[in-house]
Amino acid sequence: MNARDGRPWRLRLYVAGQTPKSIIALENLKHLCEGQLGGRYKIEVVDLLKQPHLARRDDIIAVPTLVRRLPPPIRKIIGDLSSEERVLVGLGLPGRDTKNGRSRP
Repeated sequence: MNARDGRPWRLRLYVAGQTPKSIIALENLKHLCEGQLGGRYKIEVVDLLKQPHLARRDDIIAVPTLVRRLPPPIRKIIGDLSSEERVLVGLGLPGRDTKNGRSRP
């Protein structure tokens, strides 16, 4: 799946309230999506303090957890999403070549 093929991405971020990790995870995710997907994404934030029953929907065992719903296959990343390379790999997006700053496949 190519991030630049124009198809929309659906991402779901599970959090537990407005904790520092949850806030950072959402900020990191928005930054990464704008850089990689340029507006072809939708982020749904699920606060498990308000809707704990929704944790079963995606088998959530820790927060924050990011779930890539579309494009398939479903992928999950646990943590504050601060490691851009880890998140790119986890989402199946091309990473950055640290030597010249360009995207690599």
